[in-house]
Amino acid sequence: MVSLFSIFCLFLTFVVFSRLLYKLWLGPIRMQQKLQSQGLKGPSYKFLHGNTKEIISMRKEAIKAPSDLGQHDLFPRLLPHLNTWMKLYGNNFLIWIGNQPQIVVTEPELVKEILTDREGVYLKIKPVSHLKKLLGDGIVVAEGEKWSRLRKLANHAFHGESLKDMVSAMIESVDTMLERWRYHEGKEIEVSKEFKLLTSDVISRTAFGSSYVEGKNIFDMVGKLGVLIAKNAFRIRLFGLEKIWKSKDDIESDKIERSLRDSILSLVKKREDKVKAGESDNFGSDFLGSLLKVHHDIDPKSRISVGDVVDECKVFYIAGHETTSTLLSWVVFLLSLYTEWQEKAREEVVQIFGKGKPTAEGIARLKILAMIVNEALRLYSPVLSINRRVHRKIKFGKYEIPANVQVSIPILAQHRNPEIWGKDAHMFKPERFAEGLANAANGNSMAFLPFVAGPRSCVGNNFAVNEAKITLTMILQRYRLALSPNYVHAPYQFLTLQPQHGVQIILHLL
Repeated sequence: MVSLFSIFCLFLTFVVFSRLLYKLWLGPIRMQQKLQSQGLKGPSYKFLHGNTKEIISMRKEAIKAPSDLGQHDLFPRLLPHLNTWMKLYGNNFLIWIGNQPQIVVTEPELVKEILTDREGVYLKIKPVSHLKKLLGDGIVVAEGEKWSRLRKLANHAFHGESLKDMVSAMIESVDTMLERWRYHEGKEIEVSKEFKLLTSDVISRTAFGSSYVEGKNIFDMVGKLGVLIAKNAFRIRLFGLEKIWKSKDDIESDKIERSLRDSILSLVKKREDKVKAGESDNFGSDFLGSLLKVHHDIDPKSRISVGDVVDECKVFYIAGHETTSTLLSWVVFLLSLYTEWQEKAREEVVQIFGKGKPTAEGIARLKILAMIVNEALRLYSPVLSINRRVHRKIKFGKYEIPANVQVSIPILAQHRNPEIWGKDAHMFKPERFAEGLANAANGNSMAFLPFVAGPRSCVGNNFAVNEAKITLTMILQRYRLALSPNYVHAPYQFLTLQPQHGVQIILHLL
């Protein structure tokens, strides 16, 4: 005779199986049909994996061979799946990351709607697994009141006057780099590694009051986490099973996260101990000092936790050197390839500074160099896409989108839209920025997105651009740059858009 317990177990099994079936098959199929009926077409949903197998295969194939030197259309190389599906399904289409529906948006008006959102409709996607260990719940992913508080802190740390105060530290770091370069004059040097060292030193000095030597361990661990993030980018995770069974990469990332936290807390403790010992009457005016001031605020409601301090430090260690180092690498590559623009930039630098050190006032007057930097950011944007999650059911253009659907804006597609940038959108033409950003993009304020746009734009964009201009100024004052015959043009994505085999440059002393 069948017992009540057996019946219960059978019922429970049926319920679990039914939920699994709905989550992994019936739900996605219904969602696909609903969105397709509105004109949002795309590749068919595949059980469990969605379109991830196709995406991985197409991306691997696309980067097998290097690109042509003058080929700056990176969309087919770096996001071949989106490039292919955009041609098949139109400007806006539906793809599947596992069982998660994601609408790819390239229509300018819809891009603007997403990025100018002030009602909290399009939320940041919460990172999972290895990426969560890198970003935590810091300013990049925080929402609501917490984000507002952290944003104000960051704005204070990187406002105009603070940036002026950072110029001398930036110059000191560049001087250190150029001293190393003396041993490579007339020879080949791989500059992307040099720029990683430089930008690491700059962010350490300006935001954390230390040096690259002190922060080296932190940067090494960030790099190791980056490798794990790239390796597991399209890994399918189901129902939190990784909490029960951890892969080798999960165990390794846990270990790195703990070490990263301990290293940052060591910097925090050193700063706090100085105040306790009376060696300093405050926590300092840099970014770390600003965080600690709020962490120790008298008002409990205004305080941020130790975890928040750690998360913010991690974010700025990453953002403070990854984006700027890759930007510098691509600008130097382009200056070495288009030597006429290198000469124009050098003439401007000499006219403003002569052989002297850059100043904050002079940096603001570098129009030609600003045009070159902007064009490098357009063609070689450090970040490839912007992703958000729809918080509630919405009317989105002509579509009705249910809650929890993701929307993705491929920056590479925006930066190469011929309707915005002209038929020469794939060409290196800094002169398109001669009359400013708005005029370069035919008045479309959401067409240039290297630092995103709207309320969630990157708080450190002026910091990054100033650092790049100072570095390039000091290089152009001393060297004529030539691209080495050993250079292989192979842009690829690793956290940011990077040169896979480095950038080999020959330094000619002026």
